[in-house]
Amino acid sequence: MGKQYKELTDTDINFIKEQKLFYIASSSGKEVNLSPKGYDTIRVLNNKKLLFLSYSGSGNRTFTDAKDNGEFTLLFNAFTGKANILRLFCKAKIVENRSQDFNSYLELFNEKESLVRNFFIFEIYAVESSCGESIPYMEYKGDRDSLKSWMVKMDANGKLKKFNEDYFTPPNIKNI
Repeated sequence: MGKQYKELTDTDINFIKEQKLFYIASSSGKEVNLSPKGYDTIRVLNNKKLLFLSYSGSGNRTFTDAKDNGEFTLLFNAFTGKANILRLFCKAKIVENRSQDFNSYLELFNEKESLVRNFFIFEIYAVESSCGESIPYMEYKGDRDSLKSWMVKMDANGKLKKFNEDYFTPPNIKNI
């Protein structure tokens, strides 16, 4: 049976730490963006805040929606062990690489500074858990290395910084 409450429990925090995949849904307009996230990119700061490390990629809707004070839902679900779904309803704050907090957040991850596009602090206002009994068992075989390889190559060629700067001003997608 599902429950809703105000902040993460210790059980929730441990569950989040075990997951290899989670989803970020966001909206600041009429479209809802849903993105799967992998790698070791999430940290629990406390029972009401999570930190997400954002790598470069094909788009930057999380940035756009956070900048526009949008709504966010983070979803974690169990693919192994006991069935479980955990939804976190949040607002997001952007921590850009020129922010005074950027380096202190970077220390929480084992990552090169130039490869991190930015961070997001998700401030949780509601937590919802549900059974997840229909979610299939799936086996984790490892991370894909293609995105990180692409970033390392772009960084070595001096092109990653410019690529990231271009995405701080996301393209106008409202005319679709």
